[in-house]
Amino acid sequence: MTLPRFQLAAAHSLLLSRRMSELTHSSDLPAIGIIGGSGLYDIDGFSDREELSISTPFGEPSDKIISGTLAGRRVYFLPRHGKGHRLMPTELNHRANIYALRSLNVRFIIAVTAVGSLKEEYKPRDIVLPDQFFDRTSRREHHTFFGRGIVGHVSFAEPISESLRSLLSEEAKGAGCTVHDRGTYVNMDGPAFSTRAESNANRQLGFDIIGMTNLPEAKLAREAEIALATIALVTDYDCWKVEEEPVTVEAVIGHLLANAAKAKEILARVIPRIPIEANWPEHRALDTAIITEKSHWPSETVDSLRCILGRFV
Repeated sequence: MTLPRFQLAAAHSLLLSRRMSELTHSSDLPAIGIIGGSGLYDIDGFSDREELSISTPFGEPSDKIISGTLAGRRVYFLPRHGKGHRLMPTELNHRANIYALRSLNVRFIIAVTAVGSLKEEYKPRDIVLPDQFFDRTSRREHHTFFGRGIVGHVSFAEPISESLRSLLSEEAKGAGCTVHDRGTYVNMDGPAFSTRAESNANRQLGFDIIGMTNLPEAKLAREAEIALATIALVTDYDCWKVEEEPVTVEAVIGHLLANAAKAKEILARVIPRIPIEANWPEHRALDTAIITEKSHWPSETVDSLRCILGRFV
């Protein structure tokens, strides 16, 4: 006997609902990582909260990681600069941060970060969802997991997960935020803000926003086969806009606090939409990246990278 079409649809919906329920309660379900300010985990619906101390082969992360559930998904929050903002940009142990999240089965990361605007139309308290980076950092040897006998070169032409960035765009607009789709984030070292000459040079090169932290996170996430996208919160006009006061910490903090509520709303909206399977291109970034023949891999290096190289060994 053939079931009517509406009964077939209902049966399919029931099976799908059961499958989703099984997956969302599975410890194997890919987790979601949030890197940003220490108060981002204060989101309605975030439950089962606990603090985790994670040690890595690369040292200690910025702080304890806050674990919990939101919309049936396991979510891990990492305060980038430590609670109380204790760490300068050049003091961040990006490798430990990303490794710690990957060891917890994080396969999607949303990075929330403050940036200066290099364009008139990108106003303080606007949100930018960058799709490109320009590297002006000086500690690049710390921005890779490879070395120590294993050489890898990941593809990084498109450094942001476009699928995750698109979800953020839809939900940021749905939350009523002023959103600028795409843009180039230039990453400086800091901790001092730019000189006017530097700021104007960055504008002439066509960059859109400037910050001190996000590019190393994106590079390491790609090596760890994690899909990463960024919510960039505009806090100032850098210092190129001479009719404005040069950027100060007070101005940055004021705009950042105002933007925090927007960021938390976007996170609450987007987390339920993140896929329950890690099958985007970023999740297989190492397929063609490792140059060194497996027979030459040092065992101690393999052991230290097991959570990243596990599917190869």
